[in-house]
Amino acid sequence: MLAPSLLSADFSRLGEEARAVEHAGADWLHFDVMDNHYVPNLTVGPMVCQAVRRHVHMPIDVHLMVEPVDALLPLFAAAGANLLTFHPEASRHVDRTLSTIRELGCKAGLVLNPATPVSWLDHVMDRLDLILLMGVNPGFGGQTLIASIFDKLRAVRARIDAHQATGGAPILLEVDGGVHAGNIGQLAECGADVCVVGNAVFSAPDADGGYQTVLRTLRNAAATPCTTPQASR
Repeated sequence: MLAPSLLSADFSRLGEEARAVEHAGADWLHFDVMDNHYVPNLTVGPMVCQAVRRHVHMPIDVHLMVEPVDALLPLFAAAGANLLTFHPEASRHVDRTLSTIRELGCKAGLVLNPATPVSWLDHVMDRLDLILLMGVNPGFGGQTLIASIFDKLRAVRARIDAHQATGGAPILLEVDGGVHAGNIGQLAECGADVCVVGNAVFSAPDADGGYQTVLRTLRNAAATPCTTPQASR
């Protein structure tokens, strides 16, 4: 599945951009929330999410790069978020935060930065609907994929498969940062179910079906795994 990130969209017309990628065939809309505290950037909050929600029917995947995180959960749930993911370092009680997200009626997920150990997943697999692996350090769009993501994807994919083999509920594996047509095949081959795409989509003008063409190209590339990992843009 493909989840265009509004971080790379034209902020002067977010509603139009959201409608355009939905019309082009996007599966989810990725919403990056940064607080200039947990990450060195400041983006958008619940009011913008609520405004965008009125323009699309597809799921809104809210990635909370904020600390502390718990107070914002009900605000984004009320604003129309369908999936809420957060960084474990930003919560004092990860299990409680995951449970709260589900109680609010949203899918719950953890986000692991490039240097965040996979061991954060221990003891909470039954609370997870989604695991998001960062292919870059969070805070800015347009970065180059860090090549270590491929091994990390395989490791987390193995954990998910083992969890499901023992009766655990399905967990989606998502990757965010530096994804483009040159590496999405390798990411899919390593186990990614969902890829967040930002500049790879929104850098193409949506004239003559531009977004639709880019999304089709990405899907075709995902179905044709690469033989060598490609991290460059």
